[in-house]
Amino acid sequence: MAEIKNYTLNFGPQHPAAHGVLRLVLELDGEVIQRADPHIGLLHRATEKLAEQKTFLQSVPYMDRLDYVSMMMNEHAYVMSIEKLLGIEVPLRAQYIRVMFDEVTRLLNHLLWVGCHALDVGAMAVMLYAFREREDLMDCYEAVSGARMHAAYYRPGGVYRDLPEKMPQYAASKIRNEKAIRELNETRQGSLLDFLDDFTKRFPKYVDEYETLLTDNRIWKQRLVGVGVVSPEQALAMGFTGAMLRGSGIAWDVRKKQPYEVYDRLDFDIPVGVNGDSYDRYLVRIEEMRQSNRIIKQCIDWLRKNPGPVITDNLKVAPPKRVDMKSNMEDLIHHFKLFTEGFHVPEGEAYAAVEHPKGEFGIYLVSDGANKPYRLKIRAPGFAHLQGLDMMAKGHMIADAVTIIGTQDIVFGEIDR
Repeated sequence: MAEIKNYTLNFGPQHPAAHGVLRLVLELDGEVIQRADPHIGLLHRATEKLAEQKTFLQSVPYMDRLDYVSMMMNEHAYVMSIEKLLGIEVPLRAQYIRVMFDEVTRLLNHLLWVGCHALDVGAMAVMLYAFREREDLMDCYEAVSGARMHAAYYRPGGVYRDLPEKMPQYAASKIRNEKAIRELNETRQGSLLDFLDDFTKRFPKYVDEYETLLTDNRIWKQRLVGVGVVSPEQALAMGFTGAMLRGSGIAWDVRKKQPYEVYDRLDFDIPVGVNGDSYDRYLVRIEEMRQSNRIIKQCIDWLRKNPGPVITDNLKVAPPKRVDMKSNMEDLIHHFKLFTEGFHVPEGEAYAAVEHPKGEFGIYLVSDGANKPYRLKIRAPGFAHLQGLDMMAKGHMIADAVTIIGTQDIVFGEIDR
């Protein structure tokens, strides 16, 4: 009788669970995975190389397009690396605004993750619930930056502008009657902080809804418990960070261990898992949403009581005030010079990292004293997580590969960069 050999199967890139740009070559024994080989490069955008041709400021919008679910977080690491080289102080109000929007971004990321992960595994409704909340948070992005996704809001030395005193309102249309419009605008009568404050009061109940749908759901647990188990030693060896590391029981979080901005002034907890499986990573991220909500509340309270500047007054880095430009020709010329030529960053190198929703996102920046980076290297958490896919998938069924891709929460914008 002839020996039955393993066979290979292309999983993606067109597979709905493979995110369109992941080609996974699976070596199978029947339906059991013996080896999983991720092929990347289908979305390569040359971000690191493009940055060498752009001024430091022009590269900010490129950061949004790396992990396009965690836009402002990418910007944050980038501007912090520039600030380290420049040695400039960021106003305290700007630091609180950054932290608040970092946590809004974490919620945006985790809401998309829980919706897509559930959808991949076969639960339809969660996606609709999660996108309901994302809509409110994306309105906050739009109110502050003018864009719902690619904000380009952070700047070296602070943020682009202060928080708006008025939220955008829905207008009447053929689709919605006046009563529906009134209901939609009910929470938008005040400032952005009022709107976010109202959201933080509602949000814990929404997380309860996701948990009602999933946490004790028999099918959800059958698909996640014991799947993609990673021991603490394996997680460290693979370079895992974020929920992928904390799910294995290691309480490492850059916000606590290497605090940046005002995280050391805020009260929040770091959730950790016990078993290191997909279910534990799900529970960790659900609790992270509750903790982010706590942080946003604290930022709102502080920002209400403490007005002040939101960008450095160092005119070598920040533009002059518009009022000054109207009365002073020198300021006007400086404004144009800043946005055409850019600013020069002292020679040296710096690494800045943030606790990104997916793990440690870092920017290693090398400057030769010019107005453009000499070299930019992005430390993408998803890249390290993807190398663990083979280890996590071995011995599991094809259907479990979908669960493992979901639990890694990978986005290819940062992996292929």
